[in-house]
Amino acid sequence: MSFVQTVAWVDEQLRLIDQTQLPDKEVFLDLSTTDELIAAIRRLSVRGAPAIGVAGAFGVALAARQANGDETEFRKNAESVRASRPTAVNLAWAVDRTLAFALNGHADDWERRAVEEAQRILDEDLDLSRRMAEHGLTVLPDPATVLTHCNTGGLATAGGGTALGVVLEAGRRGRSVSVFVDETRPLLQGARLNTWELERVGIPYQLQCDGAAASTLASGRVDVVLVGADRIAANGDAANKIGTFAVALAARHANVPFYVVAPRSTFDLSLASGTDIPIEQRPAEEVRSFRSAAAAPANARVWNPAFDVTPAEFITGWISERGVERPPFPT
Repeated sequence: MSFVQTVAWVDEQLRLIDQTQLPDKEVFLDLSTTDELIAAIRRLSVRGAPAIGVAGAFGVALAARQANGDETEFRKNAESVRASRPTAVNLAWAVDRTLAFALNGHADDWERRAVEEAQRILDEDLDLSRRMAEHGLTVLPDPATVLTHCNTGGLATAGGGTALGVVLEAGRRGRSVSVFVDETRPLLQGARLNTWELERVGIPYQLQCDGAAASTLASGRVDVVLVGADRIAANGDAANKIGTFAVALAARHANVPFYVVAPRSTFDLSLASGTDIPIEQRPAEEVRSFRSAAAAPANARVWNPAFDVTPAEFITGWISERGVERPPFPT
């Protein structure tokens, strides 16, 4: 598979592709402090639950370097990275795992051990992408027209992809597949990022505004909906980019299968249902403007949740590295 290099450890720094610059420019950020990483996460230079998790794991190495052998400071720095985005459970999972591994060694070795564990998480994520794509292909007809919401390709992971990763793998295998790409408000992740990834591998697509998704589904032109998730509760309720629930409702009305594709690290079995998932509120300016161009009055009041929760009853199946699953999910 050909992967996007989303996250890497290069010359003792964390290197990220700055997704806010795409598709206009391919710009890479080299980060050496946890404050720089937290800022990159919050402005969505790195986004997508698995990618944030991998970046957070390497952030533990930066936290170790800044701590200078002080365990309290190390834990504090790592916690600040962990708390930078509340909805995506992968971030907390990866930070906790890397911190525990690092602290199991001597203070002089914390940074090295953190890098080692973070690299392991990155490699595992690439393998998970391969396995999710394999399972996802089993629900994809050939030829297939897919509708997707938000970016879930290599940019949302360590380089492989979740929902869009299934589409990319279908294309690599020579299957006939095309995509309806929702633009995905507020930062147009679909319009900017999905189109960039699909063009890289020559898969045909049509970009549409989010408001067109329901009529597209009702038209009978879509075979299957594939979306990702930032957190999945024990009952199967799934939090994903705002607008996903509306797509699920429309898919149900149109009798189109609706699948959530996500690695097992996105499943939070400690939460009984989606009502327990914290929903991040984003800055109002993301809706009032785009790249400094005004889209609304400067004083317009804005409600800007980053995610919504799709109830399990609207989901046909959950595709993880283990296969096509249904709740109750085994541990």
